[in-house]
Amino acid sequence: MASDKQTEGKIVPMDENKENATEDGIGLEILQIIKDSQQQHGLRHGDYQRYRGYCSRRLRRLRKTLGFKCGNRHKFTGKKVTVEMLSDNRYLLLVLMEAERAWSYAMQLKQEANTEPRKRFHLLSRLRKAAKHGERLEKLCESPRVDAKTKLEAQAYTSYLSGMVRFELQEWKAATEAFNKCKTIYEKLASAFTEELAVLYHQRVEEISPNIRYCAYNIGDQNAMNELMQMRLSAGGGGGMMAEKLEALITQTRAKQAATMSEVEWRGRTVPVKIDKARIFLLGLGDNEAAIAQAANEETKERLYETLLAECRDTIQAVREELKTEAKQRERSDEASGKVSNLQFLHSYLTYIKLWTVVKRNESMAHMLQAKLKEPQTDENKRGPRPQDLIRLYDIILQSLAELSTLQGLEEDHTFQKEVALKMLVYKAYRSACFFIALMYKLVKKWRKLTYIHACMHARTVAGITPDLPDVQELITEVNAEKYSLQAAAILAPSQQKVKDNTPLCERLDNFHLDPTLVGKQPNLVQFPPDFQPIPCKPLFFDLALNHVAFPPLDDKVEQKGKGGLTGYIKGIFGFGS
Repeated sequence: MASDKQTEGKIVPMDENKENATEDGIGLEILQIIKDSQQQHGLRHGDYQRYRGYCSRRLRRLRKTLGFKCGNRHKFTGKKVTVEMLSDNRYLLLVLMEAERAWSYAMQLKQEANTEPRKRFHLLSRLRKAAKHGERLEKLCESPRVDAKTKLEAQAYTSYLSGMVRFELQEWKAATEAFNKCKTIYEKLASAFTEELAVLYHQRVEEISPNIRYCAYNIGDQNAMNELMQMRLSAGGGGGMMAEKLEALITQTRAKQAATMSEVEWRGRTVPVKIDKARIFLLGLGDNEAAIAQAANEETKERLYETLLAECRDTIQAVREELKTEAKQRERSDEASGKVSNLQFLHSYLTYIKLWTVVKRNESMAHMLQAKLKEPQTDENKRGPRPQDLIRLYDIILQSLAELSTLQGLEEDHTFQKEVALKMLVYKAYRSACFFIALMYKLVKKWRKLTYIHACMHARTVAGITPDLPDVQELITEVNAEKYSLQAAAILAPSQQKVKDNTPLCERLDNFHLDPTLVGKQPNLVQFPPDFQPIPCKPLFFDLALNHVAFPPLDDKVEQKGKGGLTGYIKGIFGFGS
């Protein structure tokens, strides 16, 4: 099928990004074009440099196709698109790509400005340039040759770029007005078209909303921070530009609040907090924990745990750098290092937060994995969860608890050590040679190697110390339930084995086996025809005693015949004498 379309008596190439000319005038799907281009050329992974290169290449192709050359290879001659040129929507696309190129360069510089602050000036310059291109696009779209939808989209796009400039300049009121204008236009466009087109406009509104909330917070709205946290929760487990923007705005908000925080109290000791990174982290700790508790699903909870752990590691690293400086100062002043300093105690507190977060995260993962283990396996070819995975999770938990007991400054805190030891007993009851190893043996039918008794022993030890602990009581109940289940399974195991030979039913009446053929069309009840069987034959009697019996003589009773000689013998033979 041809990819060109005929418009106004000439052939105009159909672009892949849905720019078109309508019956009411020239049309350009501005938001659809930039979103498709961004997703296909780097912004899915936050690669603004790649997207900027794409915009430059597309500008070159458009100028070459339209014959809109700006000088030659030796000299640049600036040319601007005018209203009189608007016979083709690609002239509008040319201005749009110029704005996108400047915007993407500004976003690239914003990423680099985290380590090179001087690039912020270049960033503002490129953002202003993008806003000017946006204003040019809006003025061009005021022409009667352009349809109404394109005019509205151009106004919204220009308002967005203007709001970004004001946002970076920290002109919060002007930025709010620009973003609200952009939001209003997109909401009106979403209500005027079908659901498929409205989805794109609603996504744009969701992207603008965090900026509006942050501007409101800086103007003086104290509820804006809570709204940003709720928006981060509603973002779910996905990442991308939206999640990065929310995290950046929340961090900036906490940085402003951290100026009022000077100390923290833990385990009965008040510690001054002079490191800005530690202040920001501790200030947002409660919000992060609340967000984890309110997470709608396990994927969101896992992402929030990872974010909290990453922030905690960065904060601990910053405190370690300060500890090195403090150690060098002590060496120079020859001070005794017997007492734990405030900075060392702060390091212990942050390490405690990190280790305890690891424990809670792995506990959450273990509960989810345990629920999956109880579910029936539908696909035998697909590898499902195994009890060994649970054992590994509980090993990590026990290792983290062991590190907690060795934290500097808490060696003499007997209450803390007792709490950690009690927790270790609880998790040992879940892990040790006991409960989940038994589940592993259950899967491979090794009934004689079950070790549930060890799980009961650990759990009852903890229950004897703290009988009101719900986790332990639940474990004891679960262990007993599994124990009885396994005992029943062990008893029924021989009877549930399928018959592998062809033994008929009449020959195994004393043993019960599951044999589906008994209820089929050819039940194996008896063997027919039966096999030949040996039987005893009729006995033969031999009179062995007759050889040893001596009979009495009977000569006197037998009649004596006369002697006939040879002639008489011969006659007797041939019967002549009878």
